[in-house]
Amino acid sequence: MAGGEQRGERPGGPARVALQKEIGLGSACAIIIGNIIGSGIFISPKGVLEHTGSVGLALIIWVLGGGVAALGSLCYAELGVTIPKSGGDYSYVTEIFGGLAGFLLLWSAVLIMYPTSLAVIALTFSNYVLQPVFPNCIPPYNASRILSMVCLRNYEELTPSKAFNFWMTPSVGHLALAFLQGSFAFSGWNFLNYVTEELVDPRRNLPRAIFISIPLVTFVYTFTNIAYFTAMSPQELLSSNAVAVTFGEKLLGYFSWVMPVSVALSTFGGINGYLFTSSRLCFSGAREGHLPSLLAMIHVKHCTPIPALLVCCLATLIIMLVGDTYTLINYVSFINYLCYGVTIIGLIVLRWKKPKIFRPIKVNLLIPVTYLAFWAFLLIFSIYSEPVVCGVGLIIILTGVPVFFLGVYWRNKPKCVNRLTESVTCWGQKLCFVVYPQDGVAEEDEVPAARSHLPASETSLRK
Repeated sequence: MAGGEQRGERPGGPARVALQKEIGLGSACAIIIGNIIGSGIFISPKGVLEHTGSVGLALIIWVLGGGVAALGSLCYAELGVTIPKSGGDYSYVTEIFGGLAGFLLLWSAVLIMYPTSLAVIALTFSNYVLQPVFPNCIPPYNASRILSMVCLRNYEELTPSKAFNFWMTPSVGHLALAFLQGSFAFSGWNFLNYVTEELVDPRRNLPRAIFISIPLVTFVYTFTNIAYFTAMSPQELLSSNAVAVTFGEKLLGYFSWVMPVSVALSTFGGINGYLFTSSRLCFSGAREGHLPSLLAMIHVKHCTPIPALLVCCLATLIIMLVGDTYTLINYVSFINYLCYGVTIIGLIVLRWKKPKIFRPIKVNLLIPVTYLAFWAFLLIFSIYSEPVVCGVGLIIILTGVPVFFLGVYWRNKPKCVNRLTESVTCWGQKLCFVVYPQDGVAEEDEVPAARSHLPASETSLRK
């Protein structure tokens, strides 16, 4: 069922609504690969090439992006088995740095990261579906938005003399922006950490899935770009509104329609994966008391997190109307990397605060240090090159501070506020036909899950 939540059977008792441990190694690899390979490989090549100024340097950026994702995933593997909670970055940051830091990460994810990623994937879907209809021009703005809402030749380009023939001299800032464009295509490498509590034997399968998936995706991405460059000149790629469609027209002739159909299927899979993990993030946030308790509820029959999905979809529709695809990518990539870095700093802090805690996986300290050095370089030059985009992203994150103190830290709220909250929650339950999951995750002895008690005013709303 949607989101991996299914009805479980009590021994000798009635059916219950609960999270089940049903994600094995194969499914875990599919979650990582399916979330990474969504829309990024069909839109990021243009942005990477535009900022690097040469084919060879663009390919280096792609390989480097896979290497950095591998370093980050190794750090997340240690965190995932040391703090075996669903929620990924949010759960780790909350555990290590406290409620405010965790809430700011959650705030940025709910407002920016997930809605923007979903918006980019939906816009990619619409562009590729509409491009064959408008082959010689950019698809109409309104048509692409409406559809989003419904949702080997030229080998000489790869020779060293041609591959590093720069038509522009990239600055360090350009390289940082190129990496941000490429890193969007790799986003999703940490998504398995969001569903740790539903993973079978996470201490073994979490790192195994990461070690299998990241190198495989890096291999696929690098050779996909090589295929692009063998079929198209750099100028053709830069002028293309849909890279894969142009690639298909060059190689497949009458069967070029296969490409937009394939991209549409891939983006649909990407949307499903993002909705899967975003619902888990909302669930974890609501369980910790950082989001309205309604978002921790699931449908009584279909076991789907309806309120969380509705919130995510609404935020995506709003983001979709704000800016163009490549600006959105810069937004989400900058905030993504900011959150990744804070989480990996947490790994080092946890080593210092709790040196004797049981760690089934313990990476060499050089790995997080190397990642953080690259992370600092990327953020500094991204802020220098795109101060407006990065500044807006930081402001959006910081707007969560007053929200945290008013909504979370302030416990003794007036009775009228509590009554309003109860009324809205009750109304949402009736409208969406949702209840709290019963008895948490099955097989709790394998993965201890932290629980937060709901206020007494909310307990009466349980069905």
